[in-house]
Amino acid sequence: MKKILSGSMLAAMLFTGVHAGGDIEAVEADDLEMVESAPFYIVVKGMMTFGDTVNHGEAVLDGDQDYGFGIDLGYRIGNGFAVEYDFSYSTNTVTEKREGEEPVNVNAKYYTSALDLVYTYELTEELGVFGKVGYEYEWEKISALDIDSTDHDFVFGVGFEAAMDEEFKFVAEYEHSLIEGPRGDSLFAGIMYSF
Repeated sequence: MKKILSGSMLAAMLFTGVHAGGDIEAVEADDLEMVESAPFYIVVKGMMTFGDTVNHGEAVLDGDQDYGFGIDLGYRIGNGFAVEYDFSYSTNTVTEKREGEEPVNVNAKYYTSALDLVYTYELTEELGVFGKVGYEYEWEKISALDIDSTDHDFVFGVGFEAAMDEEFKFVAEYEHSLIEGPRGDSLFAGIMYSF
């Protein structure tokens, strides 16, 4: 009985308080401040390639570690997912080895372009980890060896992003490509800007 009386008194006080205060204005949805990530982003990053050793006809091509840069353009589609277009440029020195001949060092250039699906898991408000899978095209040019070729295959990446403020994040990423070549895997570090 006490619970029913207490509940009735509380309801009466709330009803009286609402109507005694005068007009009540409805809150428009536009007036509510929603905290939400900007959908578009761009990442400008430096890269280090690890080099790799591959067979090329009768020769073995041994790529060394070198550097380059990359740019990612992304769009967040929701629930941690984003689609991304990546471009990178790098160079390295490739050593051509043939049986019975002296090794020859030549310069190589690589242009890559990929379309990726990215999933980011937010560990905290400032730190997230991500994985990506995509399909990549690579243009390889080694003029001294008359190599000017293109190849394509899947690319995989993992990394993390750390927020510096509402618009900028530091990003680090490791990428592995199924394309066989003297460029090898890549390590990226850069800045993401969301807009």
